[in-house]
Amino acid sequence: MGGTDKRKQSLYFPESMLQDIQHEAARLDRSLSWIVQRCVKIGIQEIRKLPSVNDIEDSTDSGSAG
Repeated sequence: MGGTDKRKQSLYFPESMLQDIQHEAARLDRSLSWIVQRCVKIGIQEIRKLPSVNDIEDSTDSGSAG
């Protein structure tokens, strides 16, 4: 049976976002890690809709008169 991957990763959040995460963790009696993991699981489809850096045209190339 596969075990849970327990790799550690440091993440840095703006103070207000961290306070929101801490508030929800306390409200739900869950860890900060659990809250962040659920947020990713819930929001990953929306994140995948965002254009990648390679998909955005360089605005200096479009519409310039030469």
